[in-house]
Amino acid sequence: MMRPPLNRRDALRAAGLAALPAGALAQPAWPNRTIQIVVAYAAGGTGDLFARLVAERLRGPLGVNVVVENRSGAAGAIGTQAVARAAPDGYTLLLGQAPEIAIAKSFVPNLPYDPARDLAPVALIGNAALALVVNASTPYASVADLVAAARERPGQMTFASSGTGTPGHFAAETLALRTGTRMVHVPYRGAGPALTDLLGGHVDFFFSGMPAAIPHVREGKLRLLAVSTARRTPGSPETPTVAEGGIPDFDFSLWGGLFAPAGTPPAAIERLNTEVNTILRDPQMRGRLVQEGSDVQETTPAEFTGFVGREVAKYARVIEATGVKPE
Repeated sequence: MMRPPLNRRDALRAAGLAALPAGALAQPAWPNRTIQIVVAYAAGGTGDLFARLVAERLRGPLGVNVVVENRSGAAGAIGTQAVARAAPDGYTLLLGQAPEIAIAKSFVPNLPYDPARDLAPVALIGNAALALVVNASTPYASVADLVAAARERPGQMTFASSGTGTPGHFAAETLALRTGTRMVHVPYRGAGPALTDLLGGHVDFFFSGMPAAIPHVREGKLRLLAVSTARRTPGSPETPTVAEGGIPDFDFSLWGGLFAPAGTPPAAIERLNTEVNTILRDPQMRGRLVQEGSDVQETTPAEFTGFVGREVAKYARVIEATGVKPE
């Protein structure tokens, strides 16, 4: 039986379909299944908070489930490498932070991934200040007081960190370098143990994440001397910066943003970027991030790429200047 001839509309449609690349008709639109955001550290940290706040709000506009998976170990290298080697299809993302993205490049020997080559920046989510805190029983009321005491006791002033090679560690080493003082680094496995010893009077100061430190400040157990970022944080506008305390060009933070495996389709990256920026405009979301001591700024993928590049270059300079080596 002969088929009737095609009308003009059907003929054009058939010609258009024939012109599509092989297999294009079988490819469903993105996204159509669960998206996974990998956090390269244990639950409860700043990056984990960023990931969960965004994941919860991405589900509606994307129409799929968005889950967070914590893959900790090797100072963030295990989770980061897993995403770097994942299929570049938009379904596996990384909540990347300074240690595994900006610091590791110059600090970790034989790094099993290259952040610039293997990962594509999508959007900055938060840029949280570090809180320079001391025990409230000490006489220190400012950065100048702390530095003066360090000069009076060379080699005796101690500072805690959440671990060697973390932003807080490099912030303290930079403070010592810029002021010409000798201070002793006491590394801990996370902010919790570091704060415990600071509260107990066993170390002199700590560049802590704001969310972990502020409750103790409010209880009168710790004193907040300054924040580590270039400008004052919206969550504590009355607190001066370390730069205002006499250390110019001082800028360290706990930032976090979304990354995708290199080669992820640009359309997926642009869509994710658009949705994240829409989330950041929400007053409730913005208020929550500010409460956590974070600055909130929207970025395009290109702007976030530039930000990451500047952070990589900054830490390369800091690592060389301070001479800090991995443990």
